[in-house]
Amino acid sequence: MPLSRIRWVWLARIIGALLAAATMAACSTLKLAYNNFPELSYWWLDGYLDFNGAQMPRVRDDLAELLAWHRRHELPRLAELLRRAQALGPNDVTPQQVCEFADRIRERLLAVAVQAEGPGTGLALSLGEAQLQQLERKYAKNNAEYHKDWVEGGPARWQKKRYERLLERTEDFYGPLEPAQREMLKQQAAQSAFDPRAVDAERRRNQHEVLSMLRRFQAERTPAAEAHAAIHAYVLRVADPPPGAWHDRQRALQQEGCRNVAALHKTASAAQREQAVRRLQGYERDLDALFASH
Repeated sequence: MPLSRIRWVWLARIIGALLAAATMAACSTLKLAYNNFPELSYWWLDGYLDFNGAQMPRVRDDLAELLAWHRRHELPRLAELLRRAQALGPNDVTPQQVCEFADRIRERLLAVAVQAEGPGTGLALSLGEAQLQQLERKYAKNNAEYHKDWVEGGPARWQKKRYERLLERTEDFYGPLEPAQREMLKQQAAQSAFDPRAVDAERRRNQHEVLSMLRRFQAERTPAAEAHAAIHAYVLRVADPPPGAWHDRQRALQQEGCRNVAALHKTASAAQREQAVRRLQGYERDLDALFASH
């Protein structure tokens, strides 16, 4: 679930990451992170762009407004998705059901990205060359870290790393797994179509496109409406890549993930399924409390 690449949806991606983390984080951690979203995300973004004095208050206000919008409009929708998942939890599920649920989550993340396009446009048009150079340096640093963490060492290393992450997330949700379930996870990681080399190449291509677009905006003094349209088109391409190798790879990974989740859930005991439903109920209560807090 790689939601970490810096794209035009800067403001949306942090919220998206928090929402994705809701299925794994402790309740108090989720509430704290969500309620402090504007401040935490401001400093995260500043590490990429080094805001100037004129940008600082605007970015803070935009982030606060995005959180307020999300609290009003998206938290109820996410709570409803959690209720649907609770209804499915006690029973076996099909890959199609899992994929349908995943599609609904992606729709909600896309809604956040689209909502962030307006303030993202204003920020993009205000960036100077020194800030673009800072962004370029940050990209290079992230790429080096990703290459070291995932690409170096070959398939055996990244399969082990994926297995360890899958195990941690799955046991957080279901509780301790049986040896046969752990072996299933290990086999899923080993047989996965995931290839960090392809991810690395796509990351770099996206980064190059972002930097080229930002520099074109700067050089051509692009009108806001035209820049917004370009950003919107980019957001849609990221959400649904055009036909080609990356599109096919992403689709294959999504379908693989749905099959794997359904297969593992089928092996879950009654106690493990009850634990999963309790987790979902706890997340729903947290979202309801966050919605009611304003």
